[in-house]
Amino acid sequence: MKTKILLCITAVLLAFSCTETETITEIVEVEKIVTETVTVTETETVTEIQNVYVLPEEYSFTRNGLQTVYYTGQTARLKMATELKDHMNDAAKTKDQLDTMFNSGTGFDDATLDASGKKVGNKTASSPVASATVKPIFDGWIEDFTANVAPAVNAGTTASAGVAGSYTDTKPDGTTGRTVKINAKGFELNQFFSKGLIGAFQVDQIINNYLSFSKLDGAREDNDNGIYGYKNDQAENYITKMEHYWDEGFGYLYGLDSQFKPGLGNAAGGKDTANLNKYLSKINSQANEAGISQKIYNAFIAGRAAIVAKDYEERDKQAAIISAEISKVIGYKAQSYLRDGAEDITNGMWADAHHALSEGYGFILGLQFTKNSDGNPYMTNTEVNSLLDRLSAGNGFWDRNAEELNTMADEVAQATGLTLP
Repeated sequence: MKTKILLCITAVLLAFSCTETETITEIVEVEKIVTETVTVTETETVTEIQNVYVLPEEYSFTRNGLQTVYYTGQTARLKMATELKDHMNDAAKTKDQLDTMFNSGTGFDDATLDASGKKVGNKTASSPVASATVKPIFDGWIEDFTANVAPAVNAGTTASAGVAGSYTDTKPDGTTGRTVKINAKGFELNQFFSKGLIGAFQVDQIINNYLSFSKLDGAREDNDNGIYGYKNDQAENYITKMEHYWDEGFGYLYGLDSQFKPGLGNAAGGKDTANLNKYLSKINSQANEAGISQKIYNAFIAGRAAIVAKDYEERDKQAAIISAEISKVIGYKAQSYLRDGAEDITNGMWADAHHALSEGYGFILGLQFTKNSDGNPYMTNTEVNSLLDRLSAGNGFWDRNAEELNTMADEVAQATGLTLP
């Protein structure tokens, strides 16, 4: 804005004449520029859409009054894994019988399993991230047990370094302790097999397959468009692929438990006596991990609800929680059984040591299938194999001592970031 200001300047000139005084007045026009700053405030309204949904207290989801959750295939496979653990310690079993159960899904005591059409072998170390070298290891344990351990046990051979057979502890009070059926390196192969399956079968299927981003997001378009690819016991499909994939992951943990009120830490009263859920219950009983079972169950509920609501960011958040918490089971047990074995050797209880170290060996194998909070395994396949080679060196468990076993346990603790209470 420009403002004109008129200044009047009067100059009075005094003349020192006697007769006349002259006054001169001059008007000068001056232009002054004044700048005004005007601030304009604009208010922008942003609409943020949030998915708000109420989580059920139980893992129960319905559509049009029908239950959309089912995982019968996972329940069948967990029953198969439980039977295989027992049969892998039965010296009367042949290689063909065990191989048929593992790789063909038939020949079980429970006849309903034969009719299920499911198998454990083809789901062992079969995720996209699993090494192809792992599955043949399980087949090799079947061969070793039936070709070497079972004949020695049937012949009444007492196991020793380099000799397969049975070995029984004598307790300090003179009573009979544990008996193990072991190979020439002191490996109790049914423990290798069953504990190995917890990582290579259950954890791998949950973490690296069914709850993986690639698997779930591969079904995203169908889920967005309400395309149903599965059914439970109804005539028509009414379950999306993504919903069912999540349920199958749930089933690999809870397949022998209650869908609605799982044991959540009650190991003594649980139905699962051999698999991941049993050992999750053990970890839940640790003072430093109390409530881990409920945390995992709640994450399964929240993730499934997010899938129904098409909230994929929340789905992935819950999948990460499940993966990290389930992995702790493998991490804790891998190191705890090494320490147990060290203590048993110190006490001269070699059958107990063979048993504990065999369990530890199986859990160490599973470290490569885990995911920590960063999404990485506790140990790579190469790192796992290196540790197992050290356990197996020479005459295997017969040659191990407490100091080196505790050192290995320390290495596992460092790799996992987990500290035993």
